[in-house]
Amino acid sequence: MMTKKFSILSLVLTGTVFFAWATEPAFAQEPFFKGKTIRVIVGFGAGGGFDAYARSLSRHMGKHIPGNPTLIVENMTGAGSLVAASHLYKVARPDGLTFGTFHGSQVVAQLIGGQGIEFDARKLEWIGTPGKNHDVCLLSKASGITAVKQWVAAKTAVRLGGSAPGSSTDDFPTILRAVLGLPLRVVTGYKGTADMRLAVDGGEISGLCGISAASVRATWKKQLEAGDVTVVLQNAPQPHPDLPSNIPLAINLAKTEEGRQLIHTGIHAPSAITYAYSAPPGTPQDRIQILRRAFWNTTKDTEYLAEATKANLDVNSIQGEEVAKLVSDLFRLEPRIVSRLKELLGQPN
Repeated sequence: MMTKKFSILSLVLTGTVFFAWATEPAFAQEPFFKGKTIRVIVGFGAGGGFDAYARSLSRHMGKHIPGNPTLIVENMTGAGSLVAASHLYKVARPDGLTFGTFHGSQVVAQLIGGQGIEFDARKLEWIGTPGKNHDVCLLSKASGITAVKQWVAAKTAVRLGGSAPGSSTDDFPTILRAVLGLPLRVVTGYKGTADMRLAVDGGEISGLCGISAASVRATWKKQLEAGDVTVVLQNAPQPHPDLPSNIPLAINLAKTEEGRQLIHTGIHAPSAITYAYSAPPGTPQDRIQILRRAFWNTTKDTEYLAEATKANLDVNSIQGEEVAKLVSDLFRLEPRIVSRLKELLGQPN
């Protein structure tokens, strides 16, 4: 669009002053994201909580980005979401057209020198998280256990589903076993909680820990209503308002200060960033700021919130800058606690 920019040229000719108008073109810059497609990488399979959050966000976030790009979800499973984390860090182009989510507990895996870590969480560009994970353990009716006291007294180890070392479904129950004395064994290798749900239905495993209350409500609704599964433990700092008050908090059952610190550091801290989204290192900061604002505005969007409520997804979002701080703080932990976590999580289940 051509506009006029006025300047005064003063010419003194034979004692007379003349004024001339000068024009120069000024073109409005087209938004970078106009006509583009943004890939949203999800480190777990379709049908689970990570996938539900991502698809809901992707349906609404584009309208909050200048240029209104299209967002598409790509499930990239493997190694408890490490495949997705490595892709974001090493493979994806840092152009603002790719961001994604892998499990926040993989940041703890990096902290303790876990196997297969090919990223540095401190260098990723954090976009935000739609919700904090209120972690729980749920067990099947077939297990015969409906309360933690029964679980502690169980004569045989309860088989729980897991994705891979470094994921919450593997690491959280390992910490709980050490701190609370729960007899359990993690059967790892499932692509996500959707596959674990099928395994519970088929009797392969008896349940799982390391799953959010939101994911349980969203994807285990039929089993809960039928009484086929029961939430027996809350692995969060505070009770969930929608869960029965007689379901205890794991941290309140810990008998030592070290045990409480292990639960806080190994479960509570990564739970705050479980569903966090990040972009590759080196992504231009102006595009990161656009994505952060769009992400935050989406989590306040009435249409998105209505859809999330219908899907039983908790939305208690954290901005990207705060997620980055939470990640940074994990790498300032007391060496003694880091060493103990490494000792626990480095052992086979």
